[in-house]
Amino acid sequence: MKKFVRTYLPFMANEFKRQLAYKGAFYLFIFISLFGSFISYYLWMAIYGSSKSGVIGGLNQQEMVVYIFMVYVTTSVVMVSVSNWVSDDVVKGTVAMNLIKPIDYRISLISMAMGRAVYQFLAPSIFIWIGVEVYKAVALGQPMVSVTTVIIYLCSCMMSFFIYTLFDFCFGMIAFFTTYIFGLRMAKEALLSFLTGQLIPISLFPAAVQRVFEYLPFSSMVYTPVMIYLEKYTGQELAFVLLRQAVWVVILYALGSLIWHKVTRRLVVLGG
Repeated sequence: MKKFVRTYLPFMANEFKRQLAYKGAFYLFIFISLFGSFISYYLWMAIYGSSKSGVIGGLNQQEMVVYIFMVYVTTSVVMVSVSNWVSDDVVKGTVAMNLIKPIDYRISLISMAMGRAVYQFLAPSIFIWIGVEVYKAVALGQPMVSVTTVIIYLCSCMMSFFIYTLFDFCFGMIAFFTTYIFGLRMAKEALLSFLTGQLIPISLFPAAVQRVFEYLPFSSMVYTPVMIYLEKYTGQELAFVLLRQAVWVVILYALGSLIWHKVTRRLVVLGG
């Protein structure tokens, strides 16, 4: 275990340092992301203002505000793409070098994603999270989230991170067949923003659609940890969604191993 940590910790640390070196681009990304969150905020406030019911999809107006900004916090930490790194390695031919190194290529990518996730949590997600709790306490007069809920939420986020990165690794394997996957990545991100509950809470979908989503990994990426934070899951239902996340981690890891074995057998690198 000590050797494992010593091998892959530098990947995480180097990505964290790389993010510090490109602050301008990162803060532009923050501005754009927050801008989208505030658009969602004003849109949903308008919907609630014109609705005869104070509860939509099982969420009241105050819960929806928390949902919108906790989706931002969760997404920035959980959804760190590794498929673009895979694509770059394939295009440049550097993937061949990774094959001869005494490392696991997939774990090195996940370690890099962890480095970026830590950076994005420290700047600015943790401040947005604090702002959400201040809003609850000052504007709504509600108690702050319990320590137990925070611990469960963070555990769920950790599994969500692995679900997304393992899924994105499998998606990145398409680069071995098409080389350039920029367009597919844009389509994937647009589709996931819908399937993961970023744009619309999954509880707003018809019951039949929600049941279908229960058997897919996408709701476990963002929607599940945010609903845990809102304490919408309790008892057996909470245990079930956490178990479902753990199962998807295992399934996607096994699927990634199978795909990786297949693509490396057909890999041909010219130059490099």
